[in-house]
Amino acid sequence: MKLNQLYKVITLTAAATLFSVVLCYSQEITFKGQLSGWSGYYSKAQLPLGVGSRYLPQLNGEFKLYRSTPEIYSPKERSPFAGPRAEFEIAANLYGNGMIDPFTYSRWSGGARLYRGWLKIATDRAELRVGLQKINFGSATLLRPLMWFDKVDARDPLQFTDGVWGALGRYYFRDNSNIWLWILYGNREGGPLDIADAGGVTSKRPEYGGRAQLSIPKGEAALTYHRKTEENRFALDIKLDVTIGLWAEASWINKRADLGILTNQTLINIGADYTFGVGNGLNLIAEHLTLSYDRRPFDFSNIVKISALSASYPLGINDNINYILYCDWKNGELYNFVNWRHNFRDLTLYIMGYLNSGNTPISLMGNSNSLYTGSGVQIMLVYNHQTKKILNKLIK
Repeated sequence: MKLNQLYKVITLTAAATLFSVVLCYSQEITFKGQLSGWSGYYSKAQLPLGVGSRYLPQLNGEFKLYRSTPEIYSPKERSPFAGPRAEFEIAANLYGNGMIDPFTYSRWSGGARLYRGWLKIATDRAELRVGLQKINFGSATLLRPLMWFDKVDARDPLQFTDGVWGALGRYYFRDNSNIWLWILYGNREGGPLDIADAGGVTSKRPEYGGRAQLSIPKGEAALTYHRKTEENRFALDIKLDVTIGLWAEASWINKRADLGILTNQTLINIGADYTFGVGNGLNLIAEHLTLSYDRRPFDFSNIVKISALSASYPLGINDNINYILYCDWKNGELYNFVNWRHNFRDLTLYIMGYLNSGNTPISLMGNSNSLYTGSGVQIMLVYNHQTKKILNKLIK
C-alpha cells in the first residue's frame, strides 16, 4: 500500500472512530443540506447547452465536556483552557452534469465524494481541527493573492469550493490577535496559483505553514508562510476600517528550482469597499491587482494588471442585483457578470448573465472561471433545509 493511501486509511479510520464517539454523546445535532439545479447557454463551450444539479448533505454535532461557563464571567475573564468541547462536520457532494449540442451529441457525468469531513477540539480561545476542511484567509474578495487552499469564485452565488486534507490549529488572544499553524498532506495540486505544478497530481509529501494575525488601531495585519516541496510562499496583508474599508494584500511565491520566468510570482492587491446611502444602499467593492512572473525576485519585468469592481444593490426584501466587472489591462479584455437573486419562502432563484471579450479565463477569479467564458446565461434554483435537535446530555 502506498504512503498516501495508508495515510488516508488511518485518517479515515481515526475520524470514523472519533466521529462515532462524538455523535453518540453529542448534545446538539444539526442536519442541513443544499440542493441546487441549473441550466444555461455557454457560447464558448464545445457543447453550448448545460444542465446540472448538486446536493450537499451536511451533519454537524457538538459535545461539551463541561458545564456552561456562568454568564457573569466575560469571555476575557475565562481561562483559555476552560470549557473544552468537541465538534464535527461531515458533508458529501452528490452531483450530476450534462453538456448538450442539440440533436447531435451530449456528454454526461456525475458522482459522489466527500466534501467536508473534520473533527475539532476547541476551548474559548484555542482549537484544533483535523480532516477534510476549508482553509482561507485574507480580505480581498474579487482578486485574491491569498487564494492558496480554496477556489472560491466571487461570481458563484453558492461559493462552492473543495476542501484540503490537513490539521489546523488556532489560538486567539484577548485582543483578538491570533496564530494559525497547519500541516497538509495528500491533496491534489493544481490550484489557481499553482502555475508550474502538474494539475491533478496528489502530493506525497507534507506541506506546512502558519499565520500570525495582529490587532492594530482601526484594523488588523497579518504575516503568512507556507512551505511546499517545490516552493515557499510568503504573504503580508492589512485591513483598515476608516469610514470606508481598505485593504492590501501581497504574496510572493518562490520556486526552489529555476523555472525561467515562472521561478518567482509576485501578487499585490489593493482594495476598498463602501456602502452608499442611495435608495436601499449601494455597496461597491473595488480592487486592483498587479501580478508579475520573473526569473529573479521582484524584477516586475512581466507584469499583468487587473482591476475588478462589484456593485450590489437590494431591490427589496427578497430581491438583490449584483454586477461584477473584471478588466485585464494588458490584453484589453473585459469580463462582465450580472446576477439577479430572488428569495421565495423555501427557494432562492438566481438568473445570471455574462459577456466577456476575452476567451482566456483569469485564474484568480477562482473555481468556475472556465464556465463563465465567452457569453451566456444561467438559471439556478437553490433549496436549503436545516433540522436541529438538542439532546439533554450534560457532563455532571
